[in-house]
Amino acid sequence: MSQPPPPVERYDTELFGGGRGEVSLRALPPGEPQRLGPVFAGIDPWARLGYPAEAISGYLGTLEKSAPRYAIMVGGEVAAVAGVRLNWLRGPYVQFLGVLPSYQKRKLGSAFLAWLAHEAKRHGEHNVWVLASNFNAGALRFYAANGFEKTGEIADLVASGTSEVLMRRRL
Repeated sequence: MSQPPPPVERYDTELFGGGRGEVSLRALPPGEPQRLGPVFAGIDPWARLGYPAEAISGYLGTLEKSAPRYAIMVGGEVAAVAGVRLNWLRGPYVQFLGVLPSYQKRKLGSAFLAWLAHEAKRHGEHNVWVLASNFNAGALRFYAANGFEKTGEIADLVASGTSEVLMRRRL
């Protein structure tokens, strides 16, 4: 994908398994990076890895053509955030996927990954990539359940004493 994929205007809520309210994908609204940085800094894996709120807010608030940030909205509220690096090893790389605790277990992350895989395949890409910390068993299960397979492990990449598991979903 040489251009950021256009945001999906509206998903059928049945795709998300919750059936509650309108769900949409769009650019992260102004002010949300500053609000969300402290929230994500307080939950794992970011809390365990010691990411400061300012760093997360800075990442979420940075506009990069080759690395769009998305808000997954439910009923007009930001429910989750995703950041994607385009054109990474023949496919996009999910840099950040965080679902706010009150919106977890509603299949929002799975729906985002399905949409991203669809868009990547439509643009002739062959893979979708992600890293997950080796201690983050929930994330590793989540990505495996969404078609990702472990391709390698990188020790001490983000923090000493932990490894990051590189996972790929072939398209």
